[in-house]
Amino acid sequence: MRRLISALLTLVVVSALAVAPARAADRLTAVFSLSGTTGKYVVSNPGSASISNWSLTFELPSGVKASSPQNATLTQNGTKVTLTPAHYINTIRGGGSSEPYSPTFSLSSAATPTSCTLSGANCDGSGEGPQPSAGVTATYSVEGTRAKFIVANNSSATITNWSVVFDLPAGVTASSADNGTIAQNGRTVTLSPAYFNATIGAGRTTEPYSPTFSVSQSGAQPTTCRVNDVNCDGSGDAAPSAPGGLKSPVKTTKTVSLTWDAAKPGSLPITAYEVYNGSTLATTVAETNATVTGLTPNTDYTFTVKARDRKGGLSPASEPVTVKTNNPADDTKAPSVPSGLRSTGKDSASVKLAWNASTDDHGVANYDVLVDGKVATTVTGTSATVAGLSPSTAYNFAVQARDLYDNVSEASAAVKVTTDDMVANGYARVGYFVQWGIYGRQYFVKNLDTTGNAAKLTHINYAFANIDSKNLTCLQGVTKGTSSDPQDPNQGDGAGDAEADYGRPFSAAQSVDGQADSGWEKLRGNYNQLKKLKAKYPKLRVLISIGGWTYSKYFSDVAATDASRKKFVSSCIDTYIKGNLPDYNGAGGPGTAAGIFDGIDLDWEWPGAEGHPGNHIGKDDKANNTLLIAEFRRQLDAMTKETGKRYDLTAFTPADPAKIQAGWDLPEVAKSLDIFNVQGYDFHGSGSDNSWEPNRTGHAGNLYTDTDDPYSFHFSDEAAIKAYLDAGVNPRKLTIGLAYYGRGWQNVTDGGKKGEWQDAKGAAPGQFQEEAGTRGYSNLIASVPNCQITHDEQAVATYCYTGNNGQWWSFDDAWSISKKMAWLKSKNLLGAMIWEMSGDPGVLTKAVDDGLR
Repeated sequence: MRRLISALLTLVVVSALAVAPARAADRLTAVFSLSGTTGKYVVSNPGSASISNWSLTFELPSGVKASSPQNATLTQNGTKVTLTPAHYINTIRGGGSSEPYSPTFSLSSAATPTSCTLSGANCDGSGEGPQPSAGVTATYSVEGTRAKFIVANNSSATITNWSVVFDLPAGVTASSADNGTIAQNGRTVTLSPAYFNATIGAGRTTEPYSPTFSVSQSGAQPTTCRVNDVNCDGSGDAAPSAPGGLKSPVKTTKTVSLTWDAAKPGSLPITAYEVYNGSTLATTVAETNATVTGLTPNTDYTFTVKARDRKGGLSPASEPVTVKTNNPADDTKAPSVPSGLRSTGKDSASVKLAWNASTDDHGVANYDVLVDGKVATTVTGTSATVAGLSPSTAYNFAVQARDLYDNVSEASAAVKVTTDDMVANGYARVGYFVQWGIYGRQYFVKNLDTTGNAAKLTHINYAFANIDSKNLTCLQGVTKGTSSDPQDPNQGDGAGDAEADYGRPFSAAQSVDGQADSGWEKLRGNYNQLKKLKAKYPKLRVLISIGGWTYSKYFSDVAATDASRKKFVSSCIDTYIKGNLPDYNGAGGPGTAAGIFDGIDLDWEWPGAEGHPGNHIGKDDKANNTLLIAEFRRQLDAMTKETGKRYDLTAFTPADPAKIQAGWDLPEVAKSLDIFNVQGYDFHGSGSDNSWEPNRTGHAGNLYTDTDDPYSFHFSDEAAIKAYLDAGVNPRKLTIGLAYYGRGWQNVTDGGKKGEWQDAKGAAPGQFQEEAGTRGYSNLIASVPNCQITHDEQAVATYCYTGNNGQWWSFDDAWSISKKMAWLKSKNLLGAMIWEMSGDPGVLTKAVDDGLR
């Protein structure tokens, strides 16, 4: 059955773009066959590019009726019949056909259709009728008096706030809309979406929530149809209008500031304006103003502006404006220093400032706002908002004035402002969800909800994304397991699980909203379930975690140069923030994962220090780690300018001081990171291959140093956090890690201390055969018999012991968690991080939540 589903998925959509071919050979064709009174059309695409949103119309002899369609919807008006394909054959891939799901229908008597047209062209591919084009299209169907529009987005970017405007025949009215709203003025009807189908992802349609409505006349057909000002068949994209009112309110010796009136959109929304200096593109901006810099003093320049739509279509140029830059010899005196600089508001990522105006003999042109001595923004008024800042971070702001001749004043007196916390007036609760949990653990995104944990978390980190070993980019779209040998230096090369991420259809019982996947969706798997979970909990933020123990091998390589950092970061943002997933068994495509991930979590284990066998380590890892994190922050902030949404940047960071020293410039990294998720567990343990510490038990996650600890270095949560605080990291950027699993040993002697810090002989049997020495909390409590729990009050650590020469397990429980929450609150830390959620039936996260209230 699994193989069959995969084969069916492969037959469906492989590309979102439909290209209007120039030759008949590139057009769709349709061939009719008749078996008794059952008709069938096989639609084929002889071209190389996929074509979407086709429909087929034909004539039947008088008196012959068509009915009972399969793989399509059917409408008949007199002798004219229209077939509209089901969503799974709505796109015909290049070189493919509608088989084995071609439209069939019953005829009241055996007959051969005539006058067959396919999207306006003849069914044999000849003729000059329009073919579907890239962009938005709307396909109409009607059964009796109930009509429906399927709106499709064939572009590579998300479409929002679409509407369909159509005319009905005289006297026909439309009413009673579902999944949308109807407004009618005379014969013209405007169909607007509901909130849940107002946004259509790239390559997606409004199905299964397409708007339907009633028409007062059975079988009524629109006489005209437009969707977002383009014909409903996708033809006739209109360019934006030329911007008007171009003028220059301010100029200096080296700059010209321009303003203009917003252009009227054409078929598609306007996304940017291009400013031209003569015939040369000078700058591109999202607003209706810009400043052109780097000009020559006392020189004439001519500027024009063009509007650009989402598909890159340009408007005609505005009327030109000619501006002569000022002559610096006309004024050499600087403006007065701005005074009264003050903060008028702030949040976690921005600070609002205001100041008193400067004076100048010839006039002030603008003000530079300085952040820690560097120009962050330039404004013409006496207020500004400085964005792109890091939470819980202190900044020094100053302002300097510039006159019309580029004379610059001294900087104002500085004002120091600390941005707000990542979690305003509260505490962060960060839980890792593991990709592979849906297999042996049988832990689904739905379980986050049914345990009550999703309602208590602020962040979910989805683990893990891998790094492509050849291209040094974020790796997605593959399903390849790791090798079974945890010491294999190539264990994670090329590994990934697109099947779990977005390919696997989930049943109703496994789904957050109780709705099963059909297997035809562009987004399935864990990603689709995370999307549903976010819809239920709108304040919940989801981050993609890159790396981890097995997938950190190539971090050193991607961080090594400026070019490799930019390439890697860009690929990760393209895949996870923009949501451009590679095709995988019919799933994925441009924009399919857009809006799921609210940021990126970096899990490099470890820069400049040993980690998984075979990990690449470079002598410059520490500096390059800082630069890589800064590049993520820079590119995420650039995305914010496009979307208006801020994206989180967090990292899993070490408790070991040696690893901090080797790879983490904490004060510099803190300028870019929102959260340091500090490892608060795995202080001691025994691995599945009896490596690590097989011969002595020890606390895996104690809060304080245990006075009986026999090791030379004493790990604890307190010691781990102290290293960060001593480096000057704001405590409101720090979470401390909790383990929702235990570390265990076997054949442990009592030693008069119930096995604590005593001799052992390797890892205890684990929850899974390949994970000796490890059990999820709920499994440990249920499956280790006669394990008597002890609470070490001095170290704040929980352990259980089955008796002399038995098993000894170290883990967190509700008691230790409540103690740790009280401690982190006393230290004013941001909150807690959890690895990982599948171990908790609900009691541990409740303890976290109760402790942080």
